[in-house]
Amino acid sequence: MLATKERSDTKRLPMMPIRDVVIFPHMMTPFVVGRESSVRALEEANATGKQIFLATQHDASIDEPRPDDIYSVGTIANIVQSLKQPDGNIKVLVEGVERGKVISVSDEDGFFRAVVKTSSFRIEGGPQLDTLVSRVTTQFEQYVKLSQNLNYETMVAAIRPDDPGKLADTVGANLQLTIEEKQELLEIFDPIDRLTRVAEMLDIEIEKLQVDRTIQGRVKRQMERAQKEYYLNEKIKAIQKELGRGEKSEYDELKKKIETSGMPKDAMEKAMSELRRLENMPPMSAESTVSRNYLDWLLAVPWKKASKEIRDLNFAKDVLESDHYGLDKIKERILEFLAVRRLVEKPKGSILCFVGPPGVGKTSLGKSIAKATGREFVRLSLGGVRDEAEIRGHRRTYIGALPGQIIQMMKKAGTKNPVVMLDEIDKMSMDFRGDPSAALLEVLDPAQNTSFQDHYLDVEYDLSNVLFIATANVLHTIPAPLQDRMEVIRLSGYTELEKLEIAKRFLVPKQLEGNGLKIDQLEFEDAGLLALINGYTREAGVRNLEREVGNVCRKVVRSVVMSMPLEEAVEEKPKKTKGRKKAEVVDIATKETTDVKPVEFKKALVAEANLNEYLGPAKFRDAVWDKKNEIGSTTGLAWTEVGGTILTTEVTILEGRGKLTTTGKLGDVMQESAQAAMSYVRSRAHQLGLPKDFYRHVDIHVHVPEGAIPKDGPSAGITLATSISSALSKIPVRGDIAMTGEITLRGKVLPIGGLKEKLLAAHRYGISEAILPKENERDLVDIPDVVKRDMKLHFVEHMDEVLKIALESEPVGIPPPTMDFTTKPVEDIRH
Repeated sequence: MLATKERSDTKRLPMMPIRDVVIFPHMMTPFVVGRESSVRALEEANATGKQIFLATQHDASIDEPRPDDIYSVGTIANIVQSLKQPDGNIKVLVEGVERGKVISVSDEDGFFRAVVKTSSFRIEGGPQLDTLVSRVTTQFEQYVKLSQNLNYETMVAAIRPDDPGKLADTVGANLQLTIEEKQELLEIFDPIDRLTRVAEMLDIEIEKLQVDRTIQGRVKRQMERAQKEYYLNEKIKAIQKELGRGEKSEYDELKKKIETSGMPKDAMEKAMSELRRLENMPPMSAESTVSRNYLDWLLAVPWKKASKEIRDLNFAKDVLESDHYGLDKIKERILEFLAVRRLVEKPKGSILCFVGPPGVGKTSLGKSIAKATGREFVRLSLGGVRDEAEIRGHRRTYIGALPGQIIQMMKKAGTKNPVVMLDEIDKMSMDFRGDPSAALLEVLDPAQNTSFQDHYLDVEYDLSNVLFIATANVLHTIPAPLQDRMEVIRLSGYTELEKLEIAKRFLVPKQLEGNGLKIDQLEFEDAGLLALINGYTREAGVRNLEREVGNVCRKVVRSVVMSMPLEEAVEEKPKKTKGRKKAEVVDIATKETTDVKPVEFKKALVAEANLNEYLGPAKFRDAVWDKKNEIGSTTGLAWTEVGGTILTTEVTILEGRGKLTTTGKLGDVMQESAQAAMSYVRSRAHQLGLPKDFYRHVDIHVHVPEGAIPKDGPSAGITLATSISSALSKIPVRGDIAMTGEITLRGKVLPIGGLKEKLLAAHRYGISEAILPKENERDLVDIPDVVKRDMKLHFVEHMDEVLKIALESEPVGIPPPTMDFTTKPVEDIRH
């Protein structure tokens, strides 16, 4: 058995790359040509003898392949028929002639032309060849019988045992092989080798088909058994219905719901156990109701349903920008958080905590995050919650027991990966019934909440896919272990210009719509909104601003409606009509009704000049701080739960014996700051021009106005020291300057917190200068540009620098700030 090469020849033909198909010699194959280069190659072949060289691409996804992207062995084919279709493509029918190998390829006029080498073989017959041909023929007949895709008669007729090469090509073309396997066959030029390889492939394919047939038979038997069971079950149901036991279908329905709910194994076992108990209980018993409610809750909680999370950062950015103005740092942090979730394939549940004054948009930010990520949003208010069972639920042994709020929120969301807003987490308290903040430790710990166990459900529930977002006004009321489980993001107050933009973009349109007004019926001038912001609100957020805008809208509507007379009554009573009724006025004496025509509003303009006509006199002074220079009176900056504010510290010197009195409901820390400030002043008596024993003959009274409001903290240290120094030295304190900073006994100024809120408050009040600790200079990156532009900020390290800036004139004897105060004699410090 031998195949001898007789001759080799070369041809220069148009070349067309083809995709997802290998064309064998002696085979008729139709395909569609659409690429411009392929169309040109086809046209060239039609014009020059109707022969074309077809070679398969390595990667079918490449639209414009290079010669390196095409197999070097292909098939020379005759173009039997070509038909141009309406969409511009050409449908072609080709017949393979012989295989060829590319020698060289050139690009001509937008298509490839290849020099192809062909080879012909002379086959010497013999017993071995006859055996191989017989084996392949028998194998192919067996393959056709097992395959459901080939027609037996057609395939058997196509076999040519007298030509081994054609036999190998015919069988190879009809086998269910991959493109790579078919290309391997095509590249075997020797007919005997090719036929041998086909025989090996047939063995493998026949074995695959036999395995498939075995599996199909097994599946068919299982289906027959399932159909039999179904028939018997339906018959049993019919018998039960005849016997009046149709209520059994309720249990079947519950069983089906449990099986398809997606519960974990332990939860499903618990549910099935409870279902069996329910099946054996009398339907009207109280215990039956308890079991049924328990099963309903188990089935109502989402076990497998999840929202498809949107991880498009551009979309999230657009949502945040459209829903909120300003808060650039916060938006950037949220986008970073979402970016991490995009890279991590299975991110764990995360816990964010937004801390800031009321009205700055903490809750609405949570809604925007849910919208940006495509998740469901639910809100749980924790303000006033003092029972641990509110979080974990009650055990089923109690009458009227229910799951905790966490499970109830999951049911409300309907998915296992919602955004859950834990609102006012700092307002929780505790009593004899337990501490709800301790119960939240498990809920808000990503390492533990994969197996959260509600007392009512009594099975583990996975909360790791939930995005928890907590909100708070302050952090110090939240237990430290709970703070440790949350990533705190601070939201500060808005500047005047930010409030103006928020009012124009969000608040005014919202209130116009809520009060039935259109945009062209009421207009707010920018100056009017600024006057409203400065004269009628004094807050870090915009909640009161929205309330005042609503007051203006309601007054405009009322004044316009009251100024317009009603239309005269129509004599004819309107007929009853289906659907929504028209507005009517009923005359009590005659019982007649008349239509009321809608009122057409006149456009109202709210400006700075007429704002008091709607809201009355301004509630606050103008935003220009008009405090004069006074002795012993200093303006300090303070942080509160609702943002920053200013506090005036007053000091009066009285005859006495060295007593220091503090009033204004000062806390322990602030009283200690007053003592430290007094000790500093005594140590600097000679620089302030005071007698060494001045404190023996005077009493000093320190008072911070608004005495009903508790005040505490160390940041008033330099304010207290400045007021005491001014009162003793009789030098006035500048009224256009505010300050904040902690003081030590040596006069060092230490850093403070809440710098952004304090400076925003100073800017709101129109204060032009502020004295701040040197170490807080690094916090300037968080301060809005408008504040840094409008205010002059002094950063100091020592109290002597503060007095030099804050006092109207420099006290006699104050040394330079660079002096080392740690080298003073002990007796000087003592005095």
